[in-house]
Amino acid sequence: MSLAVSSPRVRPDVGGALRRHWPLLPLAATVLFLLAPLPAGDATTSGKVGPADAASLLLVLVCAVQALRGRVRALTPLGAAVLGLPAVGLAVATVTAGDPYAALPGFVRYLQVFVLVPAAIVLLVRDAREFRLAAACFVVLALVQGAVGVVQFATRTGASYQGEDIRAVGTFGPGDVMGMATVVAYGLIVATAAALAPGLPRRVRRAAAGCALALVLPLVLSFSRGAWIATLGAAVLVMAIAGIRRALKVLVALVALGVVLVGGLGVGSEMVAERLTSITQVSDAPDQSVTDRYTMWAAAESMWRERPAAGVGLKGFPANRDGHSGLALSAGSDTAGAGQAFIKQPLLSPHNMYLLVLSEQGLIGLIAIAGGWAVLLVAGVRRCASGRGDLDCGLIAVGLLVWQLTDFLYADIGGPSTVLTGVIIGLAAWWALSSRGDPEGAPASGTGRGRPAVAWPAGR
Repeated sequence: MSLAVSSPRVRPDVGGALRRHWPLLPLAATVLFLLAPLPAGDATTSGKVGPADAASLLLVLVCAVQALRGRVRALTPLGAAVLGLPAVGLAVATVTAGDPYAALPGFVRYLQVFVLVPAAIVLLVRDAREFRLAAACFVVLALVQGAVGVVQFATRTGASYQGEDIRAVGTFGPGDVMGMATVVAYGLIVATAAALAPGLPRRVRRAAAGCALALVLPLVLSFSRGAWIATLGAAVLVMAIAGIRRALKVLVALVALGVVLVGGLGVGSEMVAERLTSITQVSDAPDQSVTDRYTMWAAAESMWRERPAAGVGLKGFPANRDGHSGLALSAGSDTAGAGQAFIKQPLLSPHNMYLLVLSEQGLIGLIAIAGGWAVLLVAGVRRCASGRGDLDCGLIAVGLLVWQLTDFLYADIGGPSTVLTGVIIGLAAWWALSSRGDPEGAPASGTGRGRPAVAWPAGR
């Protein structure tokens, strides 16, 4: 008779994990609360605070409390300058605005997205494990919103596009047609970076690759030209940093999936082809959306030339638009479908973040904000090239930042997903501005009693 000795089952220490990582709960909520459907509203209504915005404010409050208790990471002088200078430009643009009171809501919004939320993430995220937990939330959000978008296309319950209610918009509604495309692109970049990152367990890389492939379909069905271009650019850079051999495997898989979906199954093939063709039609019979975009770009440039140093003030573009626009500008953008009646949304921004900042904040604001982004990009890429730190975190941070900076060429902040811009800048700053004294891949004091900082499941 033989005796079998069974090893005790290891139970996850959920309570211990919550005690160690509870400051990250508002960060996770900031991302995941965008799963909640919001009632369709008019874009002219400002000052809305959604669940994700409330969670981001709680994140800042938790960071302040932890800072008073001395339980946050140290911030380097470069980090303080990059994260703090935008506040100076914002203050100048608010004080010098024609109506400082009307500019105040813009000051608060910009401060939230470009200063407070990024700084809170840099200070609170202590190691690679917590960075990965935050990045994983983007994938969860993208998968759920993408699934909703695919169902909308299949059942013709999406936003109106070329007379049919087939545009995938997720829970964001037709008033924010870029919302789903943005969060799906974020998740696709995170998944692609994880799939390419050396050092991660094989099963994690395979699962990430599967998520990336699954997210291609809802991104295509969003019919968002800007999201397609930004995703392609960010993915190519991530592949280049990760290595040619790994990149070729992912590229072949993505091309094969595109051929099957669009060519073989005919998933929106004619509309996708028309959308791709319209990208190059900027001078030869462009559609009205392209005409409006270029007209508003010219208006933003005209505003800047009028007040080059400090701009026309925050929230000043809508008030000064008509005085600087040509006759080609339409009355607004038509939106309908996805449970919303026909609404003509007014054109309240130039749909270019750099020109928006330049027109409303002048050279002072543009140098303070965009200059900081350039520092983060250069420092992040250099750290990836040096091989210092956990490369999967670097690929995710650089990929997300490149996507955002590319998208800002033909989009700007607005809508519920705007708060994620602050999260992305915070993650990029966490990676790029880590001091040389920070432990590489190891938790900060008190976070794990010497356990390795690995959030992904262990592989064999």
